[in-house]
Amino acid sequence: MVINLSTEHSLISNWVSELRDVEIQKDRMRFRANLENIAAVAAYEISKKLPWEEKEVTTPLGISTCKVMSRQPVLATILRAGLAMHHGLLRFFDKADNAFISAYRKHNRDGSFEISLDYISCPAMEDRVVIISDPMLATGSSLVKTIQFIREEGQPSEIHIVCALACTVGIEYVLRAAPTATIWCGDIDDELTAKGYIVPGLGDAGDLAYGIKVQM
Repeated sequence: MVINLSTEHSLISNWVSELRDVEIQKDRMRFRANLENIAAVAAYEISKKLPWEEKEVTTPLGISTCKVMSRQPVLATILRAGLAMHHGLLRFFDKADNAFISAYRKHNRDGSFEISLDYISCPAMEDRVVIISDPMLATGSSLVKTIQFIREEGQPSEIHIVCALACTVGIEYVLRAAPTATIWCGDIDDELTAKGYIVPGLGDAGDLAYGIKVQM
């Protein structure tokens, strides 16, 4: 399932427009805040789909029967670009367990690239709801490898993917590998360049959020 959060007029559309704007992008703090806000709204929407149970809560004047989440999800993020969105999810799922995956593009001389995953730190994943944050779903290669990496630690009961911007090519690739996953997008573009960049897109989210990588 794919959910484009910009199909209805809301603050999501405003935040996405600011993420795309080459002038507003110069403000890194604002860029990170927009990513965080999109993820926070996605967290609220995802919460409607999670399992809940009734619980009696003692108030100063009596007992109230409330609906509460029956189990906390695992919030997984791909370093470094996903950190701002991870913080947005964590604002709402403040008691969630967390997982961190190290992934990067290893560029070849011919212009092609490979996705390298070197590290994962995570709790038990078996039968858990896992929410993965990654601001850009372009080719989908890093997300597919991340899902494979996570499944080696245990089979999640549900997988949700939260991204600020996605490309239709990447969405199709991810859903072929994980057909039951739900993808929550700030917006969706159709074009992907030969080097794997979304058009019109917004550029490199990691660089815009945290600064240009130093080439060694």
